[in-house]
Amino acid sequence: QVQLVESGGGLVQVGDSLRLSCAASGRSVSTYTMAWFRQVPGKEREFVGGITDNGGRTNYADAVKGRFTVSRDNAKSMVYLQMNRLKPEDTAVYICAVQWKLIGAIPIRPNEYEYWGQGTQVTVSS
Repeated sequence: QVQLVESGGGLVQVGDSLRLSCAASGRSVSTYTMAWFRQVPGKEREFVGGITDNGGRTNYADAVKGRFTVSRDNAKSMVYLQMNRLKPEDTAVYICAVQWKLIGAIPIRPNEYEYWGQGTQVTVSS
């Protein structure tokens, strides 16, 4: 079992930056892909960005490419989402996820991920 707890969300202004953190506990996640998704009420969960087990490769949704960066610290069992130049459309609950079945892959479909956190709210005000 893996437990994921996100933190760092909040209310910010357009153009601001925010850094989200996801702490993993239970089984070690150092050999698993980790990713961030986001969700707004009434919409499907959306892939934001992900990182492979050793951090050697990342993948991002087009909507955030160039503004968001995913990183990880396996020694601390942490994954981060640095969000810059935030826009109102970035408002959502941001959720951390882990997958291990597709080795070396960064799937973009939520059903490819095995464990999920509860999420942290990010609100970007104009």
